[in-house]
Amino acid sequence: MYCDFFGLKENPFSIAPDPRYLYMSERHREALAHLLYGLQSDGGFVLLTGEVGTGKTTVCRCLLQQIPANVEVAFVLNPKLTALELLATLCDELRIDYPSGTTSIKLLVDRVNQSLLATHAAHRKTVLILDEAQNLAPEVLEQIRLLTNLETDRHKLLQIIMLGQPELLEMLARPDLRQLAQRITARYHLEPLSLSEVSAYIKHRLAVAGVEHQLFASSIRQIFHLSHGIPRLINMLCDRALLGAYVQEQEAVDPRTLHKAAQELFGSGKPGAKKRDRYGRWLLVTLLLLLGGGGALGLHFYPLRVAQQPRTPATQTLPLPPAATAAPRAMDSLTWPADLPQEQSKRLAYQALFARWGLEYNPTAHELACQFAEQQGLKCLFKRGNLGSLIKLNRPAVLTLHDPRGQSYYATLITLNEETASFRLGTETRRVMRRQIEDAWEGEYALLWRAPASMPKLLHPGDQTPSVIWLDQTLARILNRPPQVENRPRLAGALLKELRQFQSSRGLSPDGVVGAQTLIQLNSLSDKSIPTLNAEGPE
Repeated sequence: MYCDFFGLKENPFSIAPDPRYLYMSERHREALAHLLYGLQSDGGFVLLTGEVGTGKTTVCRCLLQQIPANVEVAFVLNPKLTALELLATLCDELRIDYPSGTTSIKLLVDRVNQSLLATHAAHRKTVLILDEAQNLAPEVLEQIRLLTNLETDRHKLLQIIMLGQPELLEMLARPDLRQLAQRITARYHLEPLSLSEVSAYIKHRLAVAGVEHQLFASSIRQIFHLSHGIPRLINMLCDRALLGAYVQEQEAVDPRTLHKAAQELFGSGKPGAKKRDRYGRWLLVTLLLLLGGGGALGLHFYPLRVAQQPRTPATQTLPLPPAATAAPRAMDSLTWPADLPQEQSKRLAYQALFARWGLEYNPTAHELACQFAEQQGLKCLFKRGNLGSLIKLNRPAVLTLHDPRGQSYYATLITLNEETASFRLGTETRRVMRRQIEDAWEGEYALLWRAPASMPKLLHPGDQTPSVIWLDQTLARILNRPPQVENRPRLAGALLKELRQFQSSRGLSPDGVVGAQTLIQLNSLSDKSIPTLNAEGPE
């Protein structure tokens, strides 16, 4: 209806699948990288979770476009099945014959085992993908776990990938499912789009539809707040807002028109309101469910190459921040304490950061924080990124924040989970919503990390140094395998391939170079004494 008015060739925010409109954010590329890693690993579970509408099924469809020729895939879309029905569905997907009407779980498992052995003998792999896995009953999850016991002397016969909403994480935390949870070798939580990604997403879809100028220039932040960065909601909002602008003969969508569109869609009484409480989240999820399943995603798919520098990921056991379980309390603000001079913020922030490492930092007039860190066997890492970057690195960090006047100050991020974060501002500890951080932070941060004493600045493919032994031993602990390097420590062959797979699964460039970010990821999984963002911070 509004396409001719705005010069659009077609509706840019249709929910109909169209690969031309695919927008893969860095978060989605990271999620895809983890699923691809799951195809390469030997057995166990790979877990991809995320809120309704964030694009889990889209990522999975991208995965299916890149399945290697030697991989057999069984894709279960509706997991509301009994254990018997699930096994029968698995047989159907893999074209395994079984007696019609059988009620014997043992018979089906035996047929599956025979088929997996034959596939393995033909040098092929088998992968079971379970979508909407939060709907699986506990007894069905246990049967799925038992399928991973099908193995040869050296290899698991079945790789399982589970996609699900955050409720799946709660299920897997149950004591009776701990055996399954312990077999998860890689996990990734797909977050909504950031503010900058929402802008890029909208711009991309408009460009595909034939319009290069921004029709939402004054409303991007408002769309971000109203949609919580969820692509499906962005499509709904933008479509309704363009219709409203057309009716009013406006050349672009202004905040008032967008506010009215949100009221019509969500009944939102206040634009930009962040409904992050449980009731608000329940309403949001209910609305999305009523509007349709994964097939109606605003994101669509086509074959693509995984980016060399994705931003956030997880390998073997990504240290995902746990969901908050403390009783709700009023959120604090991220404003600098009025009773403290703002110029003291940097010193106080680094004191709090070193305190998380068990160190007391009292700088002299000319001493820099990183000089002190070097004396303590630590190193500094200065980066720009987003909250996904910080989750990936999983270290307390000093963030450069900005007040409404544009003045910068420093605060120490102590903990971070799915909804809230705790900060040290001056002498106070504050608990804030994650969305508050994006209003005050432009992405600049600094953190501390520890390198092995024998490690050179960089370790390159082909290097022969004792540090290769350390690398091999560390990967051996992480991957639960025996050490392989003994007399001739060289970063090559199987060890180099394993390192590159590790880097890819952690959202790093798989270049085989062991630098700061690779060492941080290795230490996260091998050194439990290192302070992390998902550990308890001071109150």
